[in-house]
Amino acid sequence: MSVRIHDMLKAGGVEPQDARVLLRNVLQTSDAQLAAHPEHELTEDQRRRYLALVQRRRKGEPIAYLTGEREFYSLPFRVTPEVLIPRPETELLVDLAMERAPRGRTCRVLDLATGSGCVAITIAFHCTQAQVTAADVSAAALALTRENAVRNGVALELLESDWFDKLSGRRFDVIVANPPYVAANDRHLAEGDVRFEPRHALVAGRTGYECIETIVARSPRHLGAGGWLMFEHGFDQAQRSRELLVRAGFRDVFSTRDLAGLERASGGRV
Repeated sequence: MSVRIHDMLKAGGVEPQDARVLLRNVLQTSDAQLAAHPEHELTEDQRRRYLALVQRRRKGEPIAYLTGEREFYSLPFRVTPEVLIPRPETELLVDLAMERAPRGRTCRVLDLATGSGCVAITIAFHCTQAQVTAADVSAAALALTRENAVRNGVALELLESDWFDKLSGRRFDVIVANPPYVAANDRHLAEGDVRFEPRHALVAGRTGYECIETIVARSPRHLGAGGWLMFEHGFDQAQRSRELLVRAGFRDVFSTRDLAGLERASGGRV
């Protein structure tokens, strides 16, 4: 019995948008092609692969892990369960870095906890004068960053490092980070996509501030004069983040709101 695109989009009990994304991934086609050819018949292999993805989606597995793709700042990135799924609010870090990067000369940028490399790669893509170092404690994350850098045509320095451990004596103009900032007992860890994301990339420790505290305390030794540190944090962590920055001697300390109006990133300069 033949099975058509029209039939498959109604099958499985997932949201229509999810169904289109999954079928588009299986057929390696576009939404426009799906709409233009609803009577196109799937092969048996295509049907099986699509229904397998639908079943995983019904169990809550994130679309990005099912397709292996996520767009960030209009650039394509491959993602796996080894790294966090890039999110729109993290694009704020890119904006902040590009606004504060020195002009007219080479700019040294460090991206800590780079994960998929989305922040580091996007900065390198848009700031041709930037020399970007992407650091992560995970070798698997760095392998994915390398793949995404090649895909987007940018050059990065990749460094396997537990925060600043492999950066002795090095200084940067801009340091950015999207570190773990969730408390170990946070109820949101049992909800939505985060149930499937790597726990080590989400949970900082008992309070949720452990990684932020480390970054803020150690960054001044790795920033040049007037250099900026900027990092993402939880929606309710801005005030404490600013206090940590002031205590560490940063100037021009600030917090910035995301598109939802939540204070999502903070920073300062030395």
